[in-house]
Amino acid sequence: MNLSFFDQFLSPTLFGLPLMGLAMLLPWLLFPKPTNRWLNNRLTTTQTWVFGVSVKQLMLPMNTKGHSWSLMLMSLMMFLITMNLLGLLPYTFTPTTQLSLNLGLAIPLWLATVLMGLRNQPTAALGHMLPEGTPTPLIPILIIIETISLFIRPLALGVRLTANLTAGHLLIQLISTAVLVLMPMMPTVSALTMIILLLLTLLEIAVAMIQAYVFVLLLSLYLQENV
Repeated sequence: MNLSFFDQFLSPTLFGLPLMGLAMLLPWLLFPKPTNRWLNNRLTTTQTWVFGVSVKQLMLPMNTKGHSWSLMLMSLMMFLITMNLLGLLPYTFTPTTQLSLNLGLAIPLWLATVLMGLRNQPTAALGHMLPEGTPTPLIPILIIIETISLFIRPLALGVRLTANLTAGHLLIQLISTAVLVLMPMMPTVSALTMIILLLLTLLEIAVAMIQAYVFVLLLSLYLQENV
């Protein structure tokens, strides 16, 4: 049986049943639970502070109507961060490398922002299709271009997250394979390659958190246009 580098992105199965749902449920077990204690420990206090700063950054440009999305956006960001980071552990599977999952998160949330804009302020929502002061001959072309860009938004959200995580995982596997191959032949080169692998792993940890934040940030910008 020939294995390829892309086999790591296949959804794992057990007795013919996909385990992707189980991998998606694991991050929820790691989130802090509410307690009856008067004082929180350092971990809970740090998590609360990070949540507060993130919510402030996301919700600051919006009006009061958009603040009702804060809980869902923060839950989505923590869910994506946790799945991305867990996928860097050995013998694990990253659900966010699957385009179907990312599009399943991006399309409904993007559609909800568009429908909210059409319901609350239809004139302003449709006004984004045509910038003010556009010459008359360019009006049909600009409307078509803006419509295409509107429908490409959820595709760009899902593909961006999938492509960044997939590229990072492939680089890690390629360099780790090179370390194992070079170890018996050229130990010095293998050690230098190992240092590059460690630096790349640190970079991937940062990418895993940044891509989750960018995913939610772009959703908040789409929401800001429609509230």
